[in-house]
Amino acid sequence: MKAFSFEYAKPVWPAGREREMNVSLLLAAEAPEGAEAVLRIAAHARYQIFVNGEFFAEGPARAAHGFYRVSVYALKARLTRPRNVISILAVNYAVNSFSCLDAPGFVCAELVCGGAALAATGAEPGFRAAEETHRVQKTPRFSYQRPATEAYLYDVDWDLPRTAPDWRPAPCALAETEPKTFIEREVPYCEYEVRRAVSLLSRGELRPGPDAGRRDDTGVQIPRADTKGWPPEEFEAFPVREVLAWEPAVFETAPAPAAPRTLPGPGFCVYDMGVNTTGFLRIDARAEWSSTLYAVFGEKLDARGVPQPGADGTQNCVKWTLEGGRAYRLVSFAPYTYRYLWLLCPEGEVTVTEAAQITEACPAARLTGLKPMPDAALQKIYGAAVETFRQNATDIFMDCPSRERAGWLCDSFFTARTEYALTGKSTVERAFLENFLLPRTLPDVPAGMLPMCYPSDHPGHGYIPNWAMWYVLELEEYAARSGDRALIERARPRVYALAEFFTKYENETGLLQNLESWVFVEWSAANDYVQDVNYPSNMLYARFLEAVAALYGDAALSAKAARVKAEIRRQALRDDGFFADNAAFDETGVLKRTEHRTETCQYYAFFTGTATPETDPALYETMLSVFGPRRKETGAYPEMPESNAFIGNYLRLELLFRWGKTEQLLREIRAFFLPMAEQTGTLWENMTDRASCCHGFASHVAVWLNAVCG
Repeated sequence: MKAFSFEYAKPVWPAGREREMNVSLLLAAEAPEGAEAVLRIAAHARYQIFVNGEFFAEGPARAAHGFYRVSVYALKARLTRPRNVISILAVNYAVNSFSCLDAPGFVCAELVCGGAALAATGAEPGFRAAEETHRVQKTPRFSYQRPATEAYLYDVDWDLPRTAPDWRPAPCALAETEPKTFIEREVPYCEYEVRRAVSLLSRGELRPGPDAGRRDDTGVQIPRADTKGWPPEEFEAFPVREVLAWEPAVFETAPAPAAPRTLPGPGFCVYDMGVNTTGFLRIDARAEWSSTLYAVFGEKLDARGVPQPGADGTQNCVKWTLEGGRAYRLVSFAPYTYRYLWLLCPEGEVTVTEAAQITEACPAARLTGLKPMPDAALQKIYGAAVETFRQNATDIFMDCPSRERAGWLCDSFFTARTEYALTGKSTVERAFLENFLLPRTLPDVPAGMLPMCYPSDHPGHGYIPNWAMWYVLELEEYAARSGDRALIERARPRVYALAEFFTKYENETGLLQNLESWVFVEWSAANDYVQDVNYPSNMLYARFLEAVAALYGDAALSAKAARVKAEIRRQALRDDGFFADNAAFDETGVLKRTEHRTETCQYYAFFTGTATPETDPALYETMLSVFGPRRKETGAYPEMPESNAFIGNYLRLELLFRWGKTEQLLREIRAFFLPMAEQTGTLWENMTDRASCCHGFASHVAVWLNAVCG
């Protein structure tokens, strides 16, 4: 962590509104042509920067509670006019979420040139400031994990603050906020490119649909004890619900060039971006008269040939109400993930001249470790893995850039390996790991525990004990990758507090019993057997103890890890050579091993070293020859629940890699991932397209391919 000091600026926000939900603030300043101008900025929660009305960048890079990373942007190349307008749209959601923190709003920015300030917040000369009233304030949450949906009311002068040097706003009272702890950004700046739709899939008319007025299954999260947001009766716009009032009637389905199309209301068209991609909606359109335009986006199509509104628990729709008589460049404030874009014009008439996206991704220039693959199938899978990494490794490692945008542990263990394999560095990983160490105390979780994802809010006090163990496994590998002993020593108190936390769950045999909150093994039936003593969790516990011992030279914890492994083998290893998943208390209060056994449990055993090919040769052969992607076809062990992608199948592939089974590894990579790569160009959360189709951990496929094909 390196501290950052602004020369001129102070943090400000509209007076008295730091904790108000979904407040939008617009700042604008001017710079001359060719000036060596630099913008330094930090904010909570999000901002976008425009130069002469065109998107330039967005942020911030996320940090822990009470810390704010500062971004520094050189603007000279974009200052091409005699008078150039630099504008900032800052929004504070002021709700708990997994994607950004619930904290007081502020923006701190200074535009400097030649050692002098052209504009600075809280100083003179200041930015021109106004509340951005074109952005609707009271909307649904995007999802349980992300804050507000977007809706806009645009008149013909809506963009004057971004384009007109002589724009002068109505007075907006800004107040200096409490001092902030600023730190350097440290992570790379995102790369933004305009990706245009490759084809028009269909167009047609809208007819009143059977779902008009439906409220209950659109992904809206009604505010509750652990979820802040506006109640539905206060919504000023409810885009997904409004879209559900219409049904598409297709009259053209043959793919056509993505040329300009006029949508006379009520009409629609569906565009294909070609691959699954993440970024900001950018739609160029002209409204002949007052019109409404909705953009529904998704990673897949439903049976009607359109992205499903409300898919995967999200409000996947942006709404614009447009005054007639002008052209608009519509850019969403938040990034979204989609392959397909459904544009609806229920009223008025809109001519869509271009449907595109401003992509947000890890810079391609960082990817110095790319390698060619030996055949077209593997190259397609490799490309999908790289694309998945780029979309999920911006400022932190994310689980997915769509539904959540959250920094989940365990996911990060795998994505961190990908970063090193593709870039030769661990830059994003260091910032990700550091975020867990910056605050004096971590809110919302018991003392000693780590949040399951961070930076994020957990007012319900939920956590995943297993994921905290994965943090230490990742620390162990980070130490080997980076040699950054300073960070490892900073982590020591937090790591040992975590080890102490688990001791209260150890039973008389030394195994963890009745772990609390969300005990998570994987997304499969393996998670049905997590109590009372879950053996995969204890296998991971033994490996966690080994990692702590290795990081800090702790012989006592090394010996304890060996005892835990031995006890798991004594209790869980069945006569048939498989490991049972759990032990449970019977009606007499006696703890007994159950008959439950899953494919994933066996992978945990080998991954953690509880089992080895030498100690369990028969199980090792079964893992190689019977389990894997063909088990559905062969029908082997039908009573044993199969693994899902996360994390059972990835543990399996890692074991094949460790054991040097290169040809089998490549066969199974083709079997598991080629359908994903062909369908979306990214890799998925599950083995089916249910839920996210771009998940950060899945990029780890590139690690194996780099190693065995490079």
